[in-house]
Amino acid sequence: MRTVRILTTAVLAGAGLLGLAGGAHADSATPSPSASESTEAAGPTEAGTSFRTATAVKPDQPATADASTGDYLYWVLPVDVAQRATVKAKVTLPPAASRHGAATWRLDVYDGLRRRQACTYGTQSRTAAADAGAVELSCTLRTVRSWAEPWANDPLPGSYYVRLTVVDLPQEDLGQPVHAEVEASVADQGGAQAVDGSLAAPLVPGAGSATTKADDAGSSPRPAAMAEPDGGWSSGRWNDRWLWTAAGGALAALAGIAGYRATRGSGRPARIPPGA
Repeated sequence: MRTVRILTTAVLAGAGLLGLAGGAHADSATPSPSASESTEAAGPTEAGTSFRTATAVKPDQPATADASTGDYLYWVLPVDVAQRATVKAKVTLPPAASRHGAATWRLDVYDGLRRRQACTYGTQSRTAAADAGAVELSCTLRTVRSWAEPWANDPLPGSYYVRLTVVDLPQEDLGQPVHAEVEASVADQGGAQAVDGSLAAPLVPGAGSATTKADDAGSSPRPAAMAEPDGGWSSGRWNDRWLWTAAGGALAALAGIAGYRATRGSGRPARIPPGA
């Protein structure tokens, strides 16, 4: 009976620790909305035409732009450690009567070093027929790592540039008006995707130039970022993997104690006479 009570205590303790881990992850993944978020929900209504003039946009914030066919449209958004970004774009095409053939549109995503990042899935390039009214594209990136080897092309925390343009169409269709809609979302993958180590600073515009901002504690100034996640950049060190590790260690210790108590017996066997 005593062993049963010990095992029950171990199970309840483990469940409490796992519940704490899940609660902490849920709290960090669903921040409460603020007034500033509601006012910025509409998003920007124009796009940049290069990396330097890219329009800043936040995750889950829709962005629109009216442009001409053949323009390069750029947006930039922050993606942090252990997040997986998905970018979706919709282009409303000119009336079919004014077009001369099919057009191929492409959606590309670049990291803070302006390296094009591969899509794990999604339709990155699509050809719209001559009578199509719109074309939709999407790209889901790999999970962002806190650091990588110099030779690797792993996605790192920082600014990510979204580029939308047409890559193939009849020459006569260049310059016709189009309407673009872009929205990016990020999903937190949790401690399962965490690795040891972190960058000294996220890959954001100006990270390699003179610093412009210092924190209140009086430490060394840090580069100003064009855009950053709500609550600032993650350090890349603390994550819910620590809570799961602690829960596993506590369960293992309790299971060892319970096993010892169940197998050690009740003391001196009755068949051995006293004083033997």
